[in-house]
Amino acid sequence: MPQRRHRWQWGQEGRACPRRIHRFLEPCLLLLLHYGESYGYQLVDGLKEFGFEQVPVDLSTVYRVLRSLEDQGLVSSRWDTEGTGPARRLYRITEEGDRFLAWWVEDLRETDRMLHHFLTTYDSHMAVHD
Repeated sequence: MPQRRHRWQWGQEGRACPRRIHRFLEPCLLLLLHYGESYGYQLVDGLKEFGFEQVPVDLSTVYRVLRSLEDQGLVSSRWDTEGTGPARRLYRITEEGDRFLAWWVEDLRETDRMLHHFLTTYDSHMAVHD
């Protein structure tokens, strides 16, 4: 009996699996917070500079990741009650978050190196077989 292929695992109509970006939100949010304190909706807007315009992320996902980062001690938050309107949560990166961001960058550099090698090898191979 053939193994059932799930859409989320293999993509649509036999195409390659789409990019998985869920975990990539972590370093993006940490880098945005490295610039300074920010509100959730500002962070969602800031994610556009990392390519999340084509793959938009909803606010609830960002808040879920921020909550997880806060639970891990990588981000802290406080209620901002200044100004008019309701209180809003303001986020900032912690020292531990700064170290975790540096780890992410090191890991992403290695991933970039591996992907670059793969793509170069693929291009060379395909050029010979065209």
